[in-house]
Amino acid sequence: MFDSLTDRLTTALRRFSGRGRLSKEDVEAGLREVRVALLEADVNFRVARAFVDRVRERAVGSDVLESLTPGQQIVKIVAEELTALLGGELRKITYAPQPPTVIMLVGLQGSGKTTTAAKLAVAVRRDGHRPLLVAADVRRPAAVQQLEKLGRDINTPVVSPDGKANVPQLCKRSLDEARKLNCDVVIIDTAGRLQMDDALLEELKRIRQTVRVNDTVLVVDSMTGQEAVNVGRGFEDAVGVDGVILTKLDGDARGGAALSMRETIGKPIMYSGTGEKLSDLEPFAPDRMASRILGMGDVLTLVERAQEHVSEKQAQELMERSFAGRLTMDDFVDQLRQVRNLGPIENVLGMMPGGRKLMQQAGNSLPSEQDIGRMEAIVLSMTPQERRHPEVIKGSRRKRIAAGSGTTLADVNRLLKGFDQMQTVFKALGGKPGKGMRGKARMLRQLKGLDTTQLGIG
Repeated sequence: MFDSLTDRLTTALRRFSGRGRLSKEDVEAGLREVRVALLEADVNFRVARAFVDRVRERAVGSDVLESLTPGQQIVKIVAEELTALLGGELRKITYAPQPPTVIMLVGLQGSGKTTTAAKLAVAVRRDGHRPLLVAADVRRPAAVQQLEKLGRDINTPVVSPDGKANVPQLCKRSLDEARKLNCDVVIIDTAGRLQMDDALLEELKRIRQTVRVNDTVLVVDSMTGQEAVNVGRGFEDAVGVDGVILTKLDGDARGGAALSMRETIGKPIMYSGTGEKLSDLEPFAPDRMASRILGMGDVLTLVERAQEHVSEKQAQELMERSFAGRLTMDDFVDQLRQVRNLGPIENVLGMMPGGRKLMQQAGNSLPSEQDIGRMEAIVLSMTPQERRHPEVIKGSRRKRIAAGSGTTLADVNRLLKGFDQMQTVFKALGGKPGKGMRGKARMLRQLKGLDTTQLGIG
């Protein structure tokens, strides 16, 4: 996410770091690089110019240039202005005091509206609400069937046309259905077009005249860059929108749409699509996103994701077994699954401070989805006794495990060797390695000797 923008911005801001004094000329040279980085990221040129002007106005003051750490002060200013550019504060769905809350999704065809409707249903359910989906796209072939299938996948009711194509009346009927099913959020998936036209806009207006819509949310493909901003401006002028959902943000290396949208159309980005799973819709937190863009990580989001998949009690028990040197292969495969649930390893590392630098150093040694799947297959090919006591796995057993998992004997040997080394290091860290420098030196040697490539983890 935003890889090229992050690389360019961190390079530009490096001009300010480690400098005892900065002149106005130094600031201007660095800001020129920042402006170029934004323009290359497909940020609207007026937005890029205004952003740099705001940073310059704050950065050339005597309290910054004459401070002991002027470089850090300027990076702080850039982070704050970037947060403001992205919207300032988190803006989620506004739930009506008298349910149901009605959310109407609008956008062009191909923006991912129907899938986003299902993702949004999962998101509002995480907030403790009960969603109902409305298949109001009666024009695109199989759009209704697609939403019905997604509804079954996430166990959410869907209101579909009953043969008549009166979309506003369908939306009105969905409110009665929501009350019957005790659903307090109605999500309307409207029709899209390859481009904006009068018929599309008129249908959207009639829906809003027929039912009380609490939030009209524009769904746009972030990878279309400035075109996404143009679409946003068109819908805001013609229909009016309350917020934006950016899809495919995980594949957007530039970030032009995300950085331009708020300042251009004056509407906040509410959610971002960060993957293909129906759970991959995240609230768009401007401060966290600014931190990610500047290569500072996003630990809070990473912690929240982890809490969704593992309880504090489980984590504590696992840590205690780790430091006691009592990890089993069952624990190891559980950890693999937890890592997989957090998302691609590149995304996880990208949310950790210094994670991007670690990825660059690791190169191709980071495990892929196939690597993780192969390690899981090896462990699942072991008997329960072998998973509890991997020390009993010798030659003939290793051959059997390799054959059963569809891997090679070398793969099995690497995994077992790496697991054994990991046990040794954890036990040393949890026990009493000795007093004074001799004990510390022994522990450091063990840490240094841990060859993590044996586990396929870089």
